[in-house]
Amino acid sequence: MQRPEKPRTALMLVLASLAVGGCAGNQAALGDPARGLKCVDDSHVCISQRKMVYDSYMADSTRSWINQPAGPHEYASGVRLMALSKKRKELSCAELQHGKEEADRGPTVLTGGAYVGITSTQVARGAMLSREVSKELAKEIARRCR
Repeated sequence: MQRPEKPRTALMLVLASLAVGGCAGNQAALGDPARGLKCVDDSHVCISQRKMVYDSYMADSTRSWINQPAGPHEYASGVRLMALSKKRKELSCAELQHGKEEADRGPTVLTGGAYVGITSTQVARGAMLSREVSKELAKEIARRCR
């Protein structure tokens, strides 16, 4: 019998909040999937953009997105962190370590200054998601990579 994962429940709540997060007014066009990483408001356009990017990450067998840099908007959108969380059992030890380092940087990057289009609520949610994903990745590293 498995016991329920409380951090996973918290992570899902954060994810739901990010999906319909605060209105920051970011206007991404549906034609450019990469812009979904910077689209953090709750408009249908941004939600669609984030979903499109997330789906592309899930379908990418090379996982090349893992080595791309993440800035404050990427942390606030939650897309990369969600993908790292979902893919953690498939990632190599090097990818897990890189993902954990990215997640560890999240709270610092987000609180490093005022960013256009990111609300304080989105900063708090992104930082919380970063901490949760870091814990998940650390557990996976401890389980498989040491």
